[in-house]
Amino acid sequence: MEFIEPYSITILVMGLAGLTFFMQLVVVDVIGLKARHTPGHPIPANHNDFLFRASRTLSNTNESVAIFILFVGFSILSSANPEWLNISAMVYLAGRIAHMLFYYSNLKLCRSISFAVSLFGLMAMFVVGILSWF
Repeated sequence: MEFIEPYSITILVMGLAGLTFFMQLVVVDVIGLKARHTPGHPIPANHNDFLFRASRTLSNTNESVAIFILFVGFSILSSANPEWLNISAMVYLAGRIAHMLFYYSNLKLCRSISFAVSLFGLMAMFVVGILSWF
């Protein structure tokens, strides 16, 4: 597995992204239990309710993770520049973690900025992968 060694930071980011997902799931479940929310029932849209924000945080992360995984696979299998892929993956993860914290804190502008950072990380991952084809 020597070919994967240069991408070890990206692989680590994948694991840390999984841990982030896990933490978000635990937060939603614990808050839901404390609020006595019936599982499977919709959570009313109310940004003043922490349960809603925690649920949306998990959903927002879920919306981008498939793209992250596809771009990681595409870039590694395309022998993309490992240094730039590793940096791009870290940018994505930093954006997602910041988004989570800002969403929990109900800091809307910071949340939007961190979302844009994670999108930038994703696009950078794609660009790094596609450049290896030229």
